[in-house]
Amino acid sequence: MVDWLKKIVDKVSGNGGIFMFFRAQLASQLASLSDFLVTIVLAKVFNLFYVYATFTGSVFGGLINCIVNYRWTFKAMGIKKKYVAVKYILVWFGSIFLNTSGTYLVTELLRKITWLTVSLGHLFDDVFIVSKIVVSLLVGFGWNYNMQRVFVYRDKNFRKYFKRKDQKIQNI
Repeated sequence: MVDWLKKIVDKVSGNGGIFMFFRAQLASQLASLSDFLVTIVLAKVFNLFYVYATFTGSVFGGLINCIVNYRWTFKAMGIKKKYVAVKYILVWFGSIFLNTSGTYLVTELLRKITWLTVSLGHLFDDVFIVSKIVVSLLVGFGWNYNMQRVFVYRDKNFRKYFKRKDQKIQNI
């Protein structure tokens, strides 16, 4: 029984394939939970404007996501942390921009729908939460996972792309 369970854990924790995707989704859910918790607390308890709360929540979620993905999802311990950090920050800026602006756009579009605001009444004040969920899922699958998988946690030498052509000739 223990060997069978250990084999399953080893298979799920192994590199690549569908299990890497599942690990990334679990890491994403953990990060999203912290993101949403921070966002909702700031917006509802501290009455911070939802755009600022969304931004702050995205920062907290991103930090958790980077740490979990580095150690467990993509097993990138062999890559220098500073290189991962620089690449992650580039992707993260895109993610924060997409999440924040997307949440704002979807929320404001929903607020323009008259029958929706009338039928939901007081509940409509929290429509940004629904917007944030929809946008974060789209950004998570479409941007975050793919950019982290092919760019952030890959050990690639990008210096060759920044060398001048005459330097390449001399080095050969």
